[in-house]
Amino acid sequence: MWGKGAPRHFPLAGRGPYGGGAAGVGPAARLVSPRNGGHVSSERGQRDRADAAGSGPALSYARSGVDIEAAEATVSRYAELAARTRRPEVLADIGPFAGLFRLPGGLQDPVLVASTDSVGTKLLVAAAVGRYDTVGRDLGNHCVNDVLTAGAEPLFVLDYIATSDLAQDHRVELVAGVAAACEENGAALLGGETADLPGIYLPGAFDLVGTAVGVVEREAVVDGSRVGAGDQLLALPSSGLQTNGYSLVRRIWGIGEDAARDRTLLEAHDPELGCSLGDALLAVHGSFLEALRPLLGRPGGPLHGIAHITGGGVPGNLSRIVPDGLQARVDLASWRPPALFGLIRRQGELPREEMWRVFNMGVGLVLAVEAAEAEALLREVEGSWRLGEVAPRAQGEAPVVLGRPAAGG
Repeated sequence: MWGKGAPRHFPLAGRGPYGGGAAGVGPAARLVSPRNGGHVSSERGQRDRADAAGSGPALSYARSGVDIEAAEATVSRYAELAARTRRPEVLADIGPFAGLFRLPGGLQDPVLVASTDSVGTKLLVAAAVGRYDTVGRDLGNHCVNDVLTAGAEPLFVLDYIATSDLAQDHRVELVAGVAAACEENGAALLGGETADLPGIYLPGAFDLVGTAVGVVEREAVVDGSRVGAGDQLLALPSSGLQTNGYSLVRRIWGIGEDAARDRTLLEAHDPELGCSLGDALLAVHGSFLEALRPLLGRPGGPLHGIAHITGGGVPGNLSRIVPDGLQARVDLASWRPPALFGLIRRQGELPREEMWRVFNMGVGLVLAVEAAEAEALLREVEGSWRLGEVAPRAQGEAPVVLGRPAAGG
């Protein structure tokens, strides 16, 4: 956890373990990479002997790429962010190696739900325009949405930053984004780890990963097992690409080949999008918790399955909640994909199948609900629309079919 002089686990006000602070002065940061069969080169050896003799600066951890003092200063900034997310169930302050979180009271048969994910190469787009706080929100919301698919409400989030030399201020911006998502979702930022890994990550490179843990009563778990023929599919819109498809997008526009060109490209206003390409690509992956909260914790309720539309698009994710023998039939006429997806398709000259296989196409979340309750739920879940239905599947057919329903069906 963010503690002092340990890995970045810091259990404070909602942020449990955070050790070693932003410099990841922990086991992960102490990796040694032997060179030349485990022996230093002659030139390096001469330099080290000169340093030891007092004729040059002494070798240190900071000179090797891990600055403990900078890390400890950053940990205190993390702690301030975590304090804003504190929940009464958080039991530890800064220092321990692990975060402590008591289960909320009143639960009869609680089931913990956990999910780990990353922001992926959306980070490279963010870095190209110097915007680091939004991807932290992406991470927190993505992980919260994943535990939401089981009907769980989030309890806490842990994050992990790995880098070679990311500036301390940028590290704080990343964690500030995660903390903002935690506040919005009512989760505690319980802790995390920041590892400086020079030699593993290239200069300027970094990664951002998170884990969310939520809780749901066992009898209220949503796992898709109750999805049946006749169920209606309701959808909620995505805010953009969410956190998937960025490797393809970067390849289409050549992002990463020239820093100055990237910034000009991403910051120029696009009339079709109504904003810059950078703003469209970095739109924050939204949380669906508030929209669904009224439907949670209802054993035997109308909510039978939830699919978070991430990598794999609608077909790849909706199929994960469709039982054997059933088929999700999606009405493509029920919504119009946002302009960004059309721009991507034209710019990359991508076939329709590839677009649907990679991108969410404007669909952020899909609910499988009891048919008799569909109309009421459309009114209750703001922004939702009827996406399609669940029907019997014939042998050899795909679990998800994209197309307008036949007349009368």
